Amino acid sequence: MGCAQSQLSHTETAKIVVESFYMNDNSKLKKHTSPESYASFMSVQAIVAPGTDDASNFKLIKESVNGETAWVKFSTSYEDNPETFKLVKIDGQWKVAEKGLSEKSPF
Repeated sequence: MGCAQSQLSHTETAKIVVESFYMNDNSKLKKHTSPESYASFMSVQAIVAPGTDDASNFKLIKESVNGETAWVKFSTSYEDNPETFKLVKIDGQWKVAEKGLSEKSPF
């Protein structure tokens, strides 16, 4: 692996983030999240993510892209209910970001 990594889609990034969160792969998690989002993941990871090698069974439910912002709604084997991530482009790479307090996902 080198630095010449191809651009990941917003959906691929969401899958990497959820899997690295549950597998406690924090270096990968940090690489694919905004600093604020990474801090939030870290604050809950110890409580909800004991570390697993189980398959995520990531399934895309809905996605929406508007310029530099994307929304991905997905289900995994880790959670009973679907989750939604907001992603923004930072330096040309999609990163999972915090959604604003009054911000609503498009679905």
